[in-house]
Amino acid sequence: MTHSNDDIIEFTLIFNKYKVKLYNYVLKMISDRMPAEDIIQNIFLKLFENMKSIKNKDSINFWLFRSARNEVYVYFRNKKARKDQFNVGDTDTLEIDSGSNLAELLEIKETAQLIMIELDKLPPEQKEVFILKEYSGFSYSEIASLLEIDEALVKSRLYKTRQKLINGLNLIYK
Repeated sequence: MTHSNDDIIEFTLIFNKYKVKLYNYVLKMISDRMPAEDIIQNIFLKLFENMKSIKNKDSINFWLFRSARNEVYVYFRNKKARKDQFNVGDTDTLEIDSGSNLAELLEIKETAQLIMIELDKLPPEQKEVFILKEYSGFSYSEIASLLEIDEALVKSRLYKTRQKLINGLNLIYK
């Protein structure tokens, strides 16, 4: 199948709009940079191959995240073992400008790592709702639509996840 210049431009715009949010979602779900990059590459390759068959261009956001979610769960199944709960080293980058308070930035990075460690202890459905809400910026209704669950269940899972994170972090900081 050949693609027109318009197809290539449309794909490039979509890629640039969603690549960072999608990559952050996948990376936070699996906590491993290289497989996350592979997953993102595969998703965008599938998108490019299927651009003409996607009728509702407004739903591309959901198509991308649903594809990413499916790929993450395939990754988990193929791995056949619980992912390393302490592999959070590659999940964040810290850029420091010369005017920043280094101690404060290091504390923020440490807290982010502790949150990811605690998130990795949770069931995937709780972790996923939290990541979609807090890191990807989806609304409750968007998460419900993406995961094909009731909005009340999204709120319940998010509440339980936040409570578990608070309790886990309280144990660490005591």
